[in-house]
Amino acid sequence: MSALGTGDATASVNPDPRRWWGLMVIALAQLMVVLDATIVNIALPSAQRDLGMSDGNRQWVITSYTLAFGGLLLLGGRVADLVGRRRTFVIGLAGFAAASAFGGAAVGAGTLFAARALQGVFAALLAPSALSLLTTTFTDPRERGRAFSIYGTLAASGSAIGFIVGGLLTEYLNWRWCLYVNVPIAIVTVVGAFVLLENRPGNAGARLDVLGVLLGCGGLVAIVDGLSEVESLGWSDPLVLGLFAGGAVLLTAFVWWQTRAPAPLLPLHIVKDRNRAGCFLTMMLAVTGMFGLYLFMTYYLQVVLGYSPVRTGLAFLPLTASILIGSTQIAARLLQHLPPRLLMAPGMVLAASGMLILTQITVHSEYVSDILPAQILMGLGMGLTLMPVFSTATAGVAPQDAGVASAAVNTSQQMGGSIGTALLNTVATTSSAAYVGSHLTDPVGRAEVAREAIVHGYAVAIWCAAAVTLMAALVAALLVTARAPKHKATVPEPVPESVA
Repeated sequence: MSALGTGDATASVNPDPRRWWGLMVIALAQLMVVLDATIVNIALPSAQRDLGMSDGNRQWVITSYTLAFGGLLLLGGRVADLVGRRRTFVIGLAGFAAASAFGGAAVGAGTLFAARALQGVFAALLAPSALSLLTTTFTDPRERGRAFSIYGTLAASGSAIGFIVGGLLTEYLNWRWCLYVNVPIAIVTVVGAFVLLENRPGNAGARLDVLGVLLGCGGLVAIVDGLSEVESLGWSDPLVLGLFAGGAVLLTAFVWWQTRAPAPLLPLHIVKDRNRAGCFLTMMLAVTGMFGLYLFMTYYLQVVLGYSPVRTGLAFLPLTASILIGSTQIAARLLQHLPPRLLMAPGMVLAASGMLILTQITVHSEYVSDILPAQILMGLGMGLTLMPVFSTATAGVAPQDAGVASAAVNTSQQMGGSIGTALLNTVATTSSAAYVGSHLTDPVGRAEVAREAIVHGYAVAIWCAAAVTLMAALVAALLVTARAPKHKATVPEPVPESVA
């Protein structure tokens, strides 16, 4: 990755007086990217009905975005180096807005899936360039910590804002506005970027590992597609097995190519470190378990319990608040005194405990007694885990590798979300179908059997999510051996390049 040039050194002597307004522009862009993950979850039941998606295919609304975003994130940082950070930032914003408008106007499921994938492509350009701009705008260490604190707080609030805005737009307008809303936000941000952000030339010597992208993304898409086909074809179908085998071959070829590429997308020495590898795997498994739950709980609250979209969005807020409390108020305070695994492993056990509570849901469950306690446990557990993962995965990294190490954490997060959503959605739909087949003779009636089948499928999938989350706890306990930073009162230096 490129080092900061002489222009950045000059900026540290004569800081831009508009830099704090520029921070708002950068944070607004990141807020839009984060918000888009949860806002679409709330709208998905309405979009599924409107566009006639099957239960097996609906997960592509989520996974097409996360696959493209995570698969291209490392490349996005290289592109920002090559063509310039502000230019990449503006291209990402404009493309994200156009893809959002394309998705909002979708007349079929395939069009919406394609639009979501395009959103992910441009998010992969937008996110790393936003963080690079923030790093080069605030070069004074005293201001940098404050700037990153503001940036992180605004970005972290995106999921909560997404739940509320998604509910309001879906209920009082329609689901399409959950995509259209990105257009005015992007327009305002583009104008702000041209007015407030400094334009610096790119590094003409930066190189792109296009083959690495094709191999890595191709392998992941094949595996996720195989998981989605299981619902209709079964695990032993030749097409499903072929997709899994093809995905494994492509990912193996990706690893081989990274040892020989002139400018590897993911230098393998980054993942050879035991602690870093443990953090990447813990992150992927943790998110694999959690992402499917957003999908299931949205459908459970709206379809089974009959919540409105607004009420559904509000029902998710305790989960978001618990994640923030676990991360900022508990993990951030304890990490200086405890080894990271003593936060990560118990955090995953706590999250799995919340999931086990959710396996007991029925068609008549109460929110306060049956759902709220599970959300609090899952949120606190995720908060205890995610903060140490990010801190440990980027600790002790050489300056030239800081960007790629941080981007790798975010990539593992997006890949976990893609695989988890596809896998757990397949488990839920196949379990529901099996339940219907074995209960058609029940005297309770077809409508009630259908509702019970849906809940049964969710419960089975949540059992699987809990098992994956416990695997994350085991990985953290066994692989992450880093010691406590003791009482060093240092604020982690922000990474100089691509991070989402």
